[in-house]
Amino acid sequence: MTIKIYILLFLNALILLTSCNGQTSNKQVKTENIINGNTVSVLGNSVMVIFQDSNKDYWFGSWKTGVYKYDGKTIVNFTTEHGLLNNRIDEIKEDKFGNIYFSSANATSEISKFNGKTFETLKAMPSENWKLEPTDLWFKYSYENTGKVYRYDGNTLFELQLPNPPKLSNPFAVYSIYKDKEENIWFGTNPVGVCRYDGKLFEWITEEDVTEFRNEGANGVRSITEDKNGDFWFNTEYRYSVYDNPTLNSNKLYTRHESIGGLDGEKDSNLDEYLSSVIDDNGNLWFVTYLDGVWKYDGTKITHYPIQEKSKQIALFSIYKDNNGKLWIGTHENGAYKFNGKTFEKFNK
Repeated sequence: MTIKIYILLFLNALILLTSCNGQTSNKQVKTENIINGNTVSVLGNSVMVIFQDSNKDYWFGSWKTGVYKYDGKTIVNFTTEHGLLNNRIDEIKEDKFGNIYFSSANATSEISKFNGKTFETLKAMPSENWKLEPTDLWFKYSYENTGKVYRYDGNTLFELQLPNPPKLSNPFAVYSIYKDKEENIWFGTNPVGVCRYDGKLFEWITEEDVTEFRNEGANGVRSITEDKNGDFWFNTEYRYSVYDNPTLNSNKLYTRHESIGGLDGEKDSNLDEYLSSVIDDNGNLWFVTYLDGVWKYDGTKITHYPIQEKSKQIALFSIYKDNNGKLWIGTHENGAYKFNGKTFEKFNK
């Protein structure tokens, strides 16, 4: 009996030990390494693109020093050291799951995806899979004259080739991408004009103001904006009426209208083109020029907002409206600026 009791006690202890070990192992969860980035006190001088995500965090893409994340308190810098594809950032976008994407003119056929913890490089697959899905993300294929763009459906990054516009066989690059109110995708190019893709057809606008043959490709269509009236602005002195305008016949996509002309009101103005544009929550159009500040058009009046450093005009690049309707400016060498209702002041956290 004594031996049997010892055996039973031994077996019970063994079962208990095994059970405890099993419970411990079930609680052990593999966690991936979290990329923390470098905490810095200020943004870098070059801020080419600005984006606010669904968590209200701001992202500032630079020309040379990667991307900066600002959560309202702390600025964190991510570079290639942390897994970012390239230290030049040209676009920042977010998917429905909160993943953030970065594309670069210095990295072709690849983009970076950040899931909040780590960076992943997505490689593009050459394809003819042209589609137009509501959740797709579209990216520029840098500034090479390939006529290519990326479409990301959440699983695959497709590298797609835009067709040439009718009667124009020039090589071209895609400088801007815009989704309009009807969910069509527009591509602004250099130097062959603007293309609209509606999921079935490619339709082109190749008027002289949107092609760059007249000034040897100096600017390209870097900005596309649809105003409150449904008219389109392609960073030129004209506006375009598209869709169900009663003046259009069934064979034509658009009508072209003379609009505000030079931003400074001069007849022979050098301010017929701009780099970036946005519409504020009141329906006003805002235009960014390279060395001539920011201009607002309210439908009647044009207002100029110089942006200077030590009484000297600074080089600007982009304008962005955040989730709260606040306007931001990205500059080439002077960081970011924010509109306070009267002027644009330099951003310091």
